[in-house]
Amino acid sequence: MLLKKKEDVIKLIQTDEGMMEIIHAASSLDLPDWWICAGFVRSKIWDTLHGFKESTLTPDIDVIYFEPANIDEDFEKTLEAELKTLMPDVPWSVKNQARMHVVNQIPPYTSSEDAISKFPETATALGVKLDKEKRLILTAPCGLEDVLHMEIKPTPFFTETRERAAIYEERLIKKNWTAKWPMVKVQDITLLSR
Repeated sequence: MLLKKKEDVIKLIQTDEGMMEIIHAASSLDLPDWWICAGFVRSKIWDTLHGFKESTLTPDIDVIYFEPANIDEDFEKTLEAELKTLMPDVPWSVKNQARMHVVNQIPPYTSSEDAISKFPETATALGVKLDKEKRLILTAPCGLEDVLHMEIKPTPFFTETRERAAIYEERLIKKNWTAKWPMVKVQDITLLSR
């Protein structure tokens, strides 16, 4: 399948029954400003571009939402348990982005999309969800170019400080994406800061 634009990625996901089942399960929680993000979307794109017949397993399915009125971490665990009852074999991870700035020691996010824009890599700064009419929508606050060209680069947010740059570089080593997807090209942040 040729992937050149947003509509191509949406169609790719819509034709994947397993992904759509996961998206519908997350949608059933009716969370404010929710998205399934990061590796869930990126891995599907890279698997397709590599011609893989089997999907690469992701360590977790990241469901995020934004609800400043309830930042209790225990509530997130309750939501994960609800999703586990719907799909017990899925490694659910639910996080309220209204509290994650404290965990990440940065200024507060203004929305889930703001949080996604501040993920470490542009190719991972992606999210999908169903809108009110149950249509699949995709957000890519840093654009789709890098993920579609299989390039790993830091988001602008992760080039602002040495501490964030170090986190990006640690993730490159830990995630080792090129072992799973050999056509992926990695941009070292030190090249950007010179």
